[in-house]
Amino acid sequence: MNAVNYCILEAGISFDDIDHVAFYDKPFLKFERLLETYLSFAPAGLPSFLKAMPLWLKEKLWMGDRIRKLLNGYEGTVYFPEHHQSHAASAFFPSPFKDAAIITMDGVGEWTTTAWGTGHGNRIELDKEIHFPHSLGLLYTAFTSYTGFRVNSGEYKVMGLAPYGEPRFAQTILDNIMDLKADGSFRLNMKYFNYCQGLTMTSGKFHDLFGGAPRKPESDLTQRDMDLAASVQAVAEEVILRTGRHARKETGEKKLVLAGGVALNCVANGKLLRENVFDDIWIQPAAGDAGGALGAALFTWHQVLGGNREVDEANDLQKGSYLGPSWEDNEIEEYLAGNGIPYTRMDEDSLIESVAQYMDGGKVVGWFGGRMEFGPRALGNRSIIGDPRSSAMQSIMNLKIKNRESFRPFAPSVLLEDAEEYFDLSVPSPYMLLVAQVQKHRCAVMTEKQKKLFGIEKLNVPRSDIPAVTHIDYSARVQTVDGIHNSRYYRLLKAFKKQTGYGVVINTSFNVRGEPIVCSPEDAYLCFMRTEMDVLALGNMLLKKEDQPPLVEERNWREIYELD
Repeated sequence: MNAVNYCILEAGISFDDIDHVAFYDKPFLKFERLLETYLSFAPAGLPSFLKAMPLWLKEKLWMGDRIRKLLNGYEGTVYFPEHHQSHAASAFFPSPFKDAAIITMDGVGEWTTTAWGTGHGNRIELDKEIHFPHSLGLLYTAFTSYTGFRVNSGEYKVMGLAPYGEPRFAQTILDNIMDLKADGSFRLNMKYFNYCQGLTMTSGKFHDLFGGAPRKPESDLTQRDMDLAASVQAVAEEVILRTGRHARKETGEKKLVLAGGVALNCVANGKLLRENVFDDIWIQPAAGDAGGALGAALFTWHQVLGGNREVDEANDLQKGSYLGPSWEDNEIEEYLAGNGIPYTRMDEDSLIESVAQYMDGGKVVGWFGGRMEFGPRALGNRSIIGDPRSSAMQSIMNLKIKNRESFRPFAPSVLLEDAEEYFDLSVPSPYMLLVAQVQKHRCAVMTEKQKKLFGIEKLNVPRSDIPAVTHIDYSARVQTVDGIHNSRYYRLLKAFKKQTGYGVVINTSFNVRGEPIVCSPEDAYLCFMRTEMDVLALGNMLLKKEDQPPLVEERNWREIYELD
């Protein structure tokens, strides 16, 4: 409802002005899948069944009625496209392409876990599907759980951990757990899983196959954990590549759009691009279920109501994914002054120049301004930024700012025109959804002694002249900045280049571990004060940590946010 109220306010309309409402999946079809699954595994699934049913019977089955009530008695039609139709619509309709192949992959929608098809003009059609319980997303989530990370949020940690290991279990997965075909289709051996009938992801047979019980959350990582991460990542990449090649062959389309939670695997996306399976790829920035809401609306507008769609094959319709709320400088100043918070108001040019100088001096900066990003990536409006040339910056940001695991990599934001100077990347990557290798001439070759270091110890070995954004396999998750939708951030990168000669900065989301990305000036100030950030650029207000009074809170903020 927060999102609905924001959209109503932003559009300047009332609830009475709404003509159509769409929800991103079909609750009754999903309920059918749950019932059939529980019955198939009865009586083993009884505890899980009893836990799930009350919420379904009281709320989820009556989604249409709940929506009408929440929307002040809305009386029009509520449309329920299927889950993967919503994903497909979110991928194709905002893309720059008139025609494209579509691939959607996630854990599970109603029944579908993977689908491919085509989009033409203002229509999409999904031709082939893989159904539950056979799911690449759930396979990845099973390994996420087994390696001690949180289900449905820790998958990106597995992706980040993978380069520390060797994929020595990949063939074990393919020999025992997954029957993978040449066209990318597959079946999972359900004896190794527990997610159909239980409250856990993996079974005892899974644990026996990989030599032990699951890792306890927050415990020390072992080489086995790293190798498991590398192995499931390698298998996921192979599935995605085979599916992509098959979709290219069957559809004849030269361009591809992607959505679903698996589409956030930017390593696999980069490999799909480098293998030249398609000439061009566009990925929905909010590829997970958040983007399903956008897809449901677009599906209804184009596919149901016949709304026109105009594209130019070059520019997408996502507006840089800067779709959220924003605050004017006067509103920010009112908040700061009203709470006795010391700040300096500056003109934008002076502020940008000052921030570039602070970063050059090794300071960590909170960067807040413009519309909040839609999707899981900070794209330069709610970001924590720093100098990528610092070999210590990754550790500083992880441990002192983000309060998260030291192995997790940081992404670079780079001027679009300079991207190829730093990365082996020939296409724009505005949404941080492609991983590319750092250019070889910038890389430092590891010594034999360094190569023998254990896993996480390799983290402290500088690998390039931008070590803070160079992962241990010499890769980086790149955001290119073109200045079209975010001129302020673009100008900051230009100023940093003028200051240092480098048109690239570290960009990580403005939050601490477990916290949502900050939205308001108050969110940003609290995060700034709770961490060891040095400087906060709040619109055109500059705040320095040493000028701030101590933050007094009744409750320790570490107790507020559940660890991801």
